[in-house]
Amino acid sequence: MTGRDNRSLRLLALLQNRRHWAGADLAERMGVSLRTLRRDVERLRGLGYPVRAAPGVAGGYRLTPGASLPPLVLDDDEAVALTVGLQTAAQAAVTGMAESSVRALAKVLPVLPPRLRRRVDALSAVTVTALWADGETISAEVLTTVAQACRDAVRLDFTYTAAGGERSQRLVEPYRLVPLSRRWYLVAFDPGRGDWRCFRLDRLTDPQTTDVPFAPRRLPDTDAAAFVRARLRTRTPVPVEARVRAPADGVRRQIGRWATVTSDGEDSCHVRLHTATPEWAVFALGVLEAEFSVIAPPEFAQHVQAWGERFLRAVEPTTP
Repeated sequence: MTGRDNRSLRLLALLQNRRHWAGADLAERMGVSLRTLRRDVERLRGLGYPVRAAPGVAGGYRLTPGASLPPLVLDDDEAVALTVGLQTAAQAAVTGMAESSVRALAKVLPVLPPRLRRRVDALSAVTVTALWADGETISAEVLTTVAQACRDAVRLDFTYTAAGGERSQRLVEPYRLVPLSRRWYLVAFDPGRGDWRCFRLDRLTDPQTTDVPFAPRRLPDTDAAAFVRARLRTRTPVPVEARVRAPADGVRRQIGRWATVTSDGEDSCHVRLHTATPEWAVFALGVLEAEFSVIAPPEFAQHVQAWGERFLRAVEPTTP
């Protein structure tokens, strides 16, 4: 890297660390003349960085929002924080957040220096991600390796453990990653079996990308998410509505991540959940430890009644 390139990176880092720089202060920090500073600023503009210059005594330089996101320059602590944050977000239940986080991780991890990677690994080793119900955590290494294989269209080799416990070695053409029902799935074409398959990532170990590229295939007559749903025979989520006799703020803190909570008075709120399994909705409402009444659908009310009767029978005194 030339001295001019090093100077451009340093200038970019300074502009990202402070909202506004006076021209003289910035030139002094860079150790260059004002004329050289102006040339360096023009070079950044040529690379797509929107640097605004204001003339006059109170003028100077600042980096403004642009039409697209340019590359960022991060210090060590910022890079570690960003990577750990992305690993946590990759397990999130927020719609769209997990997929975007995995794509970003696939870009960040390969260029992370070894010394920072050790810091990230140490933080991840002592960090517990709280998941809802039966969601499984997936290591960032597995997620990013599989994501990179999908992106680069190279074959992926891994060991897979089926639901029955059988282990097999697979060599597949990865297509897409799909987060569904708090789990991650890989949709891939398996040349050995001549058909499309979906694999749960928490049952996938030691994934290795190969140097064997392939011509990407198109999944016939469907998209990846629909393919996984069909393989799992997942029912279409239905809305469940209930009125909870508790303040909305407290209910939102407990289940707001998975439900829409609307205030319905000082000590009452309206809760709406989308779920493919009524058991999960019963559990979500049950953890609130507050009285609630079912609004819709009628089938869910019948399900709650059946649960209640079963629980009452569980505590009935037995006849000698």
